[in-house]
Amino acid sequence: MNPVLKLLSEGAAVSTDQMAQVLGLAAAEVERQLELLKRERILLGWRPVLDLSAQSEGASAVRAVIEVKITPERGGGFNRLAERISRFDEVESAYLMSGGYDLLVFVRGSSLQKVAGFVSEKLSTIEGVLSTSTHFMLRCYKEQGFLVETGDASSTRLTIAP
Repeated sequence: MNPVLKLLSEGAAVSTDQMAQVLGLAAAEVERQLELLKRERILLGWRPVLDLSAQSEGASAVRAVIEVKITPERGGGFNRLAERISRFDEVESAYLMSGGYDLLVFVRGSSLQKVAGFVSEKLSTIEGVLSTSTHFMLRCYKEQGFLVETGDASSTRLTIAP
């Protein structure tokens, strides 16, 4: 992967000196405000929005959305299981939902087999997980508010198997 993209995807950000210059504040004040935001758990981290489909590693990555039905626990509801599922490295995001399932889990893997293995060997075997329904993402058109340029869709065949 391009080293600049790798650095950005790992969460690299501008320095506090650069932020201070843009904001017209002292670097110490920017650092103080950032620490306060972190302490209050408002700022959890930041990442750029990248379209990695043109990069070999990004193009081969597989993303999936998994609907998970779980049994709520007395005194804790869905929280303990949701937090346990969220700790897996494969999980990018997890949300408690209303409707036909309880959790919506976004995962990433290096192949369809890796994602399928995660679901069958790790996720579905957890006590309290009643069922899962996995949906593989085939193409991204918009990511976190940014349109992803797709070009002419009729001339591009989707890759759905490695």
